[in-house]
Amino acid sequence: MLPQHSPDQVFIRGLVVSSYIGVPDAERANSQDLLVTLVMTPQPELLTPPLEDEITRTIDYHAVSIRVEEISMERPRKLIETLSEDIAAAVLAEFPVAAVTVEIEKFILPNTRCVGVVTTRYADAERGN
Repeated sequence: MLPQHSPDQVFIRGLVVSSYIGVPDAERANSQDLLVTLVMTPQPELLTPPLEDEITRTIDYHAVSIRVEEISMERPRKLIETLSEDIAAAVLAEFPVAAVTVEIEKFILPNTRCVGVVTTRYADAERGN
C-alpha cells in the first residue's frame, strides 16, 4: 500500500516522442509529435534516506525516457489512451515504481493548444493496477 502522503516523486515533464497515432488511417500514416509527462512514486524501499548518491536508490529517469520513446514507436495506435496505458504498464513492470501518472498531449484539434489524457496506475492490485 502506498503511503498516504508520499513527498518523494520523480518526474519527466514534456518529453517529446513520435508516434503513429490517430483514429483515421490517414492520421496514422505519418508520425506526429506528442508531449508525455510522467510522475512516478518510487517503491517504498527506495524512499528510505539516506540515498547516498546512488542511482540504484531512485528511479532512473533517463532509462524511463528511453523506454517511453521506444513504446511510442513500437506500433501504430488509434487512441492516446491506449498509448498511455501501455506506458504506465511498462513503467510499473520495468522500473522500481509504486505508482505512475502518465499525461499525453496531442496537437491535432484546431483552435486548441492540445488535447490529452491522464492515466494513473498503481503497482499493487488493491489500488487498481
